[in-house]
Amino acid sequence: MSRLLLIMITLLPGLALGAALPVEKIAPGIYVHHGEHKDIDAGYGGDICNISFIVGSKGVAIIDTGGSPVIGARLREAIRKVTALPILYVINTHVHPDHALGNAAFKQDHPVFVGHSKLSEAMAQRSGIYLQNQLVWVGADAAGTELIPPTLAVSTTHDLDLGGRTLSLTAYPVAHSPSDLTVFDTATRTLWTGDLLFIERTPSVDGDLLSWLQVIGQLREINSTRTVPGHGAVTDNGRAALDAEERYLSTLLSDVRSAIEQGHSMEQTIATAAQSEQGKWVLFNTTNRRNIARIFPMLEWE
Repeated sequence: MSRLLLIMITLLPGLALGAALPVEKIAPGIYVHHGEHKDIDAGYGGDICNISFIVGSKGVAIIDTGGSPVIGARLREAIRKVTALPILYVINTHVHPDHALGNAAFKQDHPVFVGHSKLSEAMAQRSGIYLQNQLVWVGADAAGTELIPPTLAVSTTHDLDLGGRTLSLTAYPVAHSPSDLTVFDTATRTLWTGDLLFIERTPSVDGDLLSWLQVIGQLREINSTRTVPGHGAVTDNGRAALDAEERYLSTLLSDVRSAIEQGHSMEQTIATAAQSEQGKWVLFNTTNRRNIARIFPMLEWE
């Protein structure tokens, strides 16, 4: 790790934080900030995923914090424009940096940090590469970056009481990532999927594709009024969005298997697999190539 990066990640954030993140009220007490569709490896700025907060009579729960302490601080400012109630919980839907590297902005609130029972392990395994890359990903906003593991770990299910509303959390086996967690607000029947569901943006595989397809079936059975994906627009037709994601992932799986059976190399497969999905997703070429490079070696051993 470079000396400059060590300086950047140990300094307290003292930068101009900018305005509060813009948020949309999608239901009573529920606010969502929509991230941009940018590739993380292209200096993405820390603001590409959906970030939410939920206000109950007792306090606030946050679902994901963005990709830097600056984005987290701007989220905190947005919360304070809505309510002065205490921030009780910071929930990370999974380990990925765009969802979890804004956590440090909330240390001053002394919340309970909540995540999958495998999240601490995943953070420990990835901390070196995440901190090394953070300066490239977000520039000066890397100052103060920390990976903060959960103080409340969910291995199956767990309910959080915000006062007047209960958040039901569910942990899943390895699917999109090693540490996927969903959140369901029983008061409004709003479901947060994290990156178990992508809308508009090409789904990205960082776990087990076969397991992810099974989890999609489980998500389809949840009786939600609206769904907040990890990336893309909030929808009142979560089943249709899951169908689209399943179509892409199933096509990817089938095409890669077929290429392996025909003796094609990974390089040949990258040029052909899932090309029928071209034009249906944002950032398709970059993400689809990465997906193939990840799953091809795994499927070779089936």
